[in-house]
Amino acid sequence: MQFTAAALFLAFSALAAAMPQAAKGANANRPVPTGGCCVPSTSLKQDVCNVNGQSGRCVPDNINNCGGALTCIEDSRLTCDAKTLERGRPLCRRTPGA
Repeated sequence: MQFTAAALFLAFSALAAAMPQAAKGANANRPVPTGGCCVPSTSLKQDVCNVNGQSGRCVPDNINNCGGALTCIEDSRLTCDAKTLERGRPLCRRTPGA
């Protein structure tokens, strides 16, 4: 069986498409928000963000009055369920009272 350059190209393209989303950057090449609010109409649930000098996640919450955008909550204030995935990452929400 002979492989042509086109067949090899297609094989490598299929492998690249099957790579996990994390291999494409922290937020699949979307910006990593800094501050209490995530980027409106750009950030998605569970995207990585930075707030108060800590890493966090973009989650639905109204604690920072982000005007409909997701809120960046520090990892230390999140409760995550590793068994439930949201956008390929564990489902996290702000711990009540935190």
